[in-house]
Amino acid sequence: MANKPNTKELERKEQIENTVSRTEQFFNENKNLISGILLGILVVGLAILGYHKYIYRPKCQEAQFQAVAAENAFQQGEFELALNGDGNSLGFAQVIEDYGRKAGKAVYLYAGICELQLGNNDSAIAYLRKYNGKEPILAARAKACLGDAYVNVEDYSAAVSSYKQAVKIADNDFAAGYLRKLGGVYEHLGDKAAALGCYQTIKDKYPASVEAYDIDQYIVAVED
Repeated sequence: MANKPNTKELERKEQIENTVSRTEQFFNENKNLISGILLGILVVGLAILGYHKYIYRPKCQEAQFQAVAAENAFQQGEFELALNGDGNSLGFAQVIEDYGRKAGKAVYLYAGICELQLGNNDSAIAYLRKYNGKEPILAARAKACLGDAYVNVEDYSAAVSSYKQAVKIADNDFAAGYLRKLGGVYEHLGDKAAALGCYQTIKDKYPASVEAYDIDQYIVAVED
C-alpha cells in the first residue's frame, strides 16, 4: 500500500512554492526599479574607483612631492623654513592648507614640532592633536610633544595626560624620557609620590636608557 503524503511535508512544499511565487511576482512588478538600483550602485562604484585612481592618488603624489623640501628642512633643524617655506618651496603649513592629509599623516606631527620649536604653543597643540598616526615611535613622540606644549601654556593636567599616553604607547627606552618629563610635572604640582613612581620605573624597567644614568639623583630629591 502506498504511503500517504506527510501533511507537514506538503505544507512545507506549499510554503516554498508560495514564497518563490511571491518573489517572482515582486521582481516582475519591480524589475525596472531593481534594475535602476543595481545600475546606480554600479555607477557609484565606478565613480569611486575612478576618483581614487585618477584624482585622489595623483593628488596624494603631488602633495608628497610638495612636502619633500619641508621634510628636508625639518631634518636639518630649520624649523621656520620647514613650517613656512621660502616662497619657492612650500612649508608644512601651506602643504596642510592645500592638501590636508593627502601628503601623509606625519605632516601634522612635523608642523606641530616646528611650531613647538618656534615657541608657538597654541598652534603646536592644534597641529599635534590632529595627528593620528599609528606607528608607535612617532605616535608616542607626538603625545610627548603635546605634553611639552601643554607645560609651556601651564595646562599641567593636560600635560600629565599626554605624557602618560606617550609612555603607554612607547613602552621602550624612549618611554624613560617621557617618564622623566612626567615626573617633572608631578614635582611641579607638588606630588612627590607620583614623581618618585616615575623615576623608580625608569630605574627598574629601563636601566639601559640614558635617563637611568643619573636617575638616582632624581629619586633622592623627591624622597627627601
